[in-house]
Amino acid sequence: MKIQFTIICFISCLALSLSHRVAAGEPAPNIVFVLFDDMGYGQPQSYNAKSALRTPNLDKLATQGMRFTDAHSGAAVCTPTRYGVLTGRYPSRLGQFGVLTTFSKPIIPAGRMTVASMLKRQGYATACIGKWHLGMDWVDGKPGTEKQVPIGAKMTGGPNDLGFDYFCGFTHARNIGTIIEQDRVATHVEPVDNQPLMLTKAIQWIDQRKASEPFFLYFPLGIPHEPIVPSADFNGKSGAQDLVKQEPKYGDWLLQGDAMLGKLIEALDRNKLADNTLILVTSDNGAEHRAYEPLRESKRSIYEGGHRVPFIARWPNKVMPGSVNHHTICLNDLMATAAEIAGAKIPVNAGEDSISLIPELLGTTANGARDATVHQSAAGDLAIRQGPWKLVFLKKGQRELYNLHADLSETQDVLAANEDIATKLTTLMQGYIASGRSTVGPPQKNDFDLSFTGENKVKPKQKK
Repeated sequence: MKIQFTIICFISCLALSLSHRVAAGEPAPNIVFVLFDDMGYGQPQSYNAKSALRTPNLDKLATQGMRFTDAHSGAAVCTPTRYGVLTGRYPSRLGQFGVLTTFSKPIIPAGRMTVASMLKRQGYATACIGKWHLGMDWVDGKPGTEKQVPIGAKMTGGPNDLGFDYFCGFTHARNIGTIIEQDRVATHVEPVDNQPLMLTKAIQWIDQRKASEPFFLYFPLGIPHEPIVPSADFNGKSGAQDLVKQEPKYGDWLLQGDAMLGKLIEALDRNKLADNTLILVTSDNGAEHRAYEPLRESKRSIYEGGHRVPFIARWPNKVMPGSVNHHTICLNDLMATAAEIAGAKIPVNAGEDSISLIPELLGTTANGARDATVHQSAAGDLAIRQGPWKLVFLKKGQRELYNLHADLSETQDVLAANEDIATKLTTLMQGYIASGRSTVGPPQKNDFDLSFTGENKVKPKQKK
């Protein structure tokens, strides 16, 4: 009873502290969002004690903050997840299921609010440093090749047009050698030098921040996605064996990404910014061709291994250290979370599928902030999750129902015995599609026609 009372008091103090800071007009909290690329749920030892891989900084962060066990990327591959992170909208509404290339057009129009543009309006300094993968318009058409764009080539429709004051990064992992700064190709590097350069740029940007000006740093890593190119300092350093694919340098590559996280945290500490910074660390989807028990399958899949990801939050004096959260959340929730932190109101035509995680972070919600969550695969399969139930709509026309509380590995399809649950979830999905949103607000238009045909399956149709 005494322990329970202590926890309740701690939670109450957190909520009061946040409201008092806002009321007192103190600087709004900084937000740092670190996105690993293809880091599977079963890779960090804080999520899987049997993991042979090493992520000491991420695991330490879990002891300092909150570890979520039921967090999900907006999709099971890179591009659509990143769309959801920055817009707070399910990528299926755009018809985006696959990934983009170097010369793909932007999929976020300049008129759509992003986390960055929303925070910029609230006085935040904003930066994106790392992998973009959301398309851009090259002024001269298609300069260079898919793997290398010439120095000086200019683009529009990228991060600077979507609310980021500063951008330094690369189009996607297959073009890791072409470095873009702001709106131009700035230099070419060897793949092994890309991630060290991104870290240097991020630390330089943090070192320029002032305590009186809040900031948002979006730091999308290229690790552990291919190419697997650990720097000399990390070759053989992890001592880890990649037991799934037998890639000898994979553990070193992941360790390097974890070390980058550690250096980022050190920069916050050195600049005395850590106490007023919410840092969120997660992954854009499951691991590439690496399934980890008890989850079924891996990246690209509609099953849990495709989109259930590690998610850790640290927010000193707000988030209880060492806490674990078992509620379902989605990476799309960054938009609403950032808006509540900054005191901003999201317009009705933005963040249609984003729920604030503040109640989760402060521990003030008993049942979870989300009512239901939509998942998608690279192939176009969709699923809807509510409580323990997950209804899968396979693109080939079948439906499957799983009770994840009883069967996290999704081995037993219980649709036949639970038609009432399936009907309820189908109706809910229909409503989410018809209204163009899953949050409270006036209906919005989807950019892609998703229809139910035949046995209530979801059938993607042509773009509007």
